[in-house]
Amino acid sequence: MSITTDVVIIGAGPAGLFQVFELGLLDIRAHVVDSLPQVGGQCAELYPEKPIYDIPAYPVIGAQELVDRLMEQIKPFEPQFHLGQAVTSLQRKDDDRFALTTSTGTQFDAATIIIAAGLGAFQPRPLRAPGAADFNGENIHYRITQAEKLAGKDIIILGGGDSALDWVLEMHDKVKSLVLIHRRVEYRAQPASVSQMKKLAADGQLEEFHGMVREVLSDENGFQGLRVADHDGNMRDIGADDVYVFWGLSPNLGPVGEWGLDIDKRQLRVDTEQFQTSENGIFAVGDINTYPGKKKLILSGFHETALAAFGVQKYLDPDKRIFLQYTTTSPIMHKRLGIEKDNK
Repeated sequence: MSITTDVVIIGAGPAGLFQVFELGLLDIRAHVVDSLPQVGGQCAELYPEKPIYDIPAYPVIGAQELVDRLMEQIKPFEPQFHLGQAVTSLQRKDDDRFALTTSTGTQFDAATIIIAAGLGAFQPRPLRAPGAADFNGENIHYRITQAEKLAGKDIIILGGGDSALDWVLEMHDKVKSLVLIHRRVEYRAQPASVSQMKKLAADGQLEEFHGMVREVLSDENGFQGLRVADHDGNMRDIGADDVYVFWGLSPNLGPVGEWGLDIDKRQLRVDTEQFQTSENGIFAVGDINTYPGKKKLILSGFHETALAAFGVQKYLDPDKRIFLQYTTTSPIMHKRLGIEKDNK
């Protein structure tokens, strides 16, 4: 039997969670589906302890803490989560509603869909050097989950993007030694992070190396480190207890790519008024969408969810006049948020 609902949100990352909040303010309830066994998307799965510095009012907040606070924020709206299952089919019915089925057989009859699936079905880009397969998950890792356990260790971080640099800056003074290896001189990370890293390297607090990993080193005692080659082909052995690989993700839209939506480089094209896709009634927010000027920031995703919520409201009831109400002063908003307040 199908679950009937106004909205199904596909994806329970930060954008999907905040989408619940923005819909709730408009008195619209949602069901949330995610293929991962827990909420949080990439934040919870890949870098739960990663510090985030560009969330308003938080000089710094951990990725998992951000997820936890979002979950607390959406409690008044009682979202229904369906975790550990992916949407495998999506079809428009004769009555213009949508029929969804998940990998576990859960079925939905939904008026609208909001896709907040991040990069889709994603996996970290793996280290494929000879010998790596023997140590994946033991000494070669793709996320840091218990940073305090790295104290006193020699570690190598691979990568040149924001995740790699963020962890370099976070961990350089908490470990015995840290070597950052990036294949190019140029970095994809924020310029301020790169400048800070280079200053630390100049001060001897970490080492920066440009080159390629050629081999994983081991002996009868187990993992020993990496053999790397610089740009001139000179080989060097770098000893380490653990290696952390931050080479980004291999995105795969999965079934989303088969739904007939307008796609540009594995992202869904949307308008910037209500973040609707090429299919009426299907919206997309967060990293999975694209439009002129798109920036893949959590902050941008939050903005998109607000406008998408109003788009959903208009789609559900096109003749209803929409009034913008403020959570600070609106008694209606206070009631929806469960806030006891004297508004006399």
